Amino acid sequence: QVQLVESGGGLVQPGGSLRLSCTFSGRFSSFNIMGWYRQAPGKERELVASMSSGNRINYADSVKGRFTISRDNFKNMYLQMNSLKPEDTAVYYCNLRDSWGEYWGQGTPVTVSS
Repeated sequence: QVQLVESGGGLVQPGGSLRLSCTFSGRFSSFNIMGWYRQAPGKERELVASMSSGNRINYADSVKGRFTISRDNFKNMYLQMNSLKPEDTAVYYCNLRDSWGEYWGQGTPVTVSS
C-alpha cells in the first residue's frame, strides 16, 4: 500500500519562506509523476507543481519564480516556497500518479498572514 505523508506546513508572514516535505512509502512504479496540490477554503484543489520521473517539471503560473519542487531517490519530495503571499494560504497535498493508481497525502496547512 502506497502512503504519502506531508510535513512542514505552518504560519508564516507575507514574504517569508516554508519548505514542505513529502515522504513516500510502499511499492509504486518508477515511472510516475509526483506533485503538490493545494486547496484554499471555498476553492477547488489546484496543481501547484509537478515533476515526472523523467524530470519534467511544471508549475502553476501563480507560483513560478517563487516555488521550487525537488525530490531525492523517489522517496522524498519537497516544495520550497519563497516570497509567500496571503493568497498562498491553503492546505497543501502531495500526490503520486503511476500506472497502478493515484495516491494522496493527508495534507498540511499553510497560512500566510501578518
